[in-house]
Amino acid sequence: MAKDPLAEAGFYFDELNKLRVLEPDVSQKTSELKEECKEFVDKIGQFQKIVGGLIEMVDELAKEAETEKMRAIGARNLLKSVAKQREAQQQQLQALIAEKKMQLERYRIEYEALSKVESEQNEFIDQFILQK
Repeated sequence: MAKDPLAEAGFYFDELNKLRVLEPDVSQKTSELKEECKEFVDKIGQFQKIVGGLIEMVDELAKEAETEKMRAIGARNLLKSVAKQREAQQQQLQALIAEKKMQLERYRIEYEALSKVESEQNEFIDQFILQK
């Protein structure tokens, strides 16, 4: 088989009979690699879109979680506030009960004193009527 003098010089003809510097195999592999690189870049672009959507979704969920967290903290603080108000109200009512008990005791003592005075006056009236 005779060697092509152009091939020995590094020149080749492609399928369209155009003169090329690269061997046809190398040119074909280069084209295949170019197509594979284009597909790879397209897939990377799709991956970035998917990851971008995922990041947005995670950010939204994080914001919702933060909102719910703040709402829960607010509710907890409100419950603590209500509990403190109830405790203060209970202390006020206990103080009022103690005050009313003291007032009741004063009224009881006053009643006893008045009852004693009434009894003494009734006795005096009875003695006065008996002496007449």
